[in-house]
Amino acid sequence: MVHALIQQLLETAPVILDGAWGTQLQARGLPVGACPDEWNLSHPADVEAVARAYVEAGSQIILTNTFGANPITLERHGLADKTVAINRAGVEISKRAAAGQSLVFASIGPTGVMLMMGTKTPEEVRSAFLVQAQTLAEAGADGLVIETMSDPAEALLALEAAKTTGLPVVVCMTFDSGKNRDRTMMGTTPEQAAQQLSAAGADVIGANCGAGPENYVSICQRLKAATDQPVWVKPNAGLPEVVDGRTVYRISPQEFAECALKLVEAGASFIGGCCGTTPDFIRAVRNVLGKNG
Repeated sequence: MVHALIQQLLETAPVILDGAWGTQLQARGLPVGACPDEWNLSHPADVEAVARAYVEAGSQIILTNTFGANPITLERHGLADKTVAINRAGVEISKRAAAGQSLVFASIGPTGVMLMMGTKTPEEVRSAFLVQAQTLAEAGADGLVIETMSDPAEALLALEAAKTTGLPVVVCMTFDSGKNRDRTMMGTTPEQAAQQLSAAGADVIGANCGAGPENYVSICQRLKAATDQPVWVKPNAGLPEVVDGRTVYRISPQEFAECALKLVEAGASFIGGCCGTTPDFIRAVRNVLGKNG
């Protein structure tokens, strides 16, 4: 069963997503190493400016600045007690920027805990995701996106928590390891990820971060072949290079958009960008895909 909202979106696929948030916030002054999610409370106008820029670029779905806003990650910044406030503000900011023009799917990232190391139990990790997912849902998110996951065990715990909200849930793994850069850090293949996540009830299966668009064409084909669920892809603007202490991405918006066509041919129903992409990338994707209505 495809969730009703996803079914509705698929009628006009490909659906245009947003681009990077972290690099956009850094461009507005977020210090490297600072907690981006905390800016929902201290710099809401800057966060809203990022969201609005994507709405204006033509994103049909924008995310929220809540990628690292689970209590386990926030604890490292001494902000665990602000978990609910940060997540609630994240949804409110994106909803305000969307102004009814775009849907808001709230972002849930990994905890940074290696489950196999045993520093946190699966139950503690699930509970952390549950607090975040339920706060995001109560704040009015239209859907949830679990993203940049490298360990399927953690992705499944997040999915289990997110499913309790009744919202559509997207789950994206990061394929950036192995000699062909087609496995997650834990060695999971696209086929294994697609099968496990589909069986566990993910409404949309995807890949984000870790690689540029060219690399994700074959990943997308493999995900599509391994699941009946729609596929969501958000590649980086190529692989990062460090120049004079700054991270630089070499792919231009136009080159990225031309790869978006290949991603659609490979079976992607939802297309956006991850690290290094900007509203200009989304505008270029929209133009190339003829989504100017």
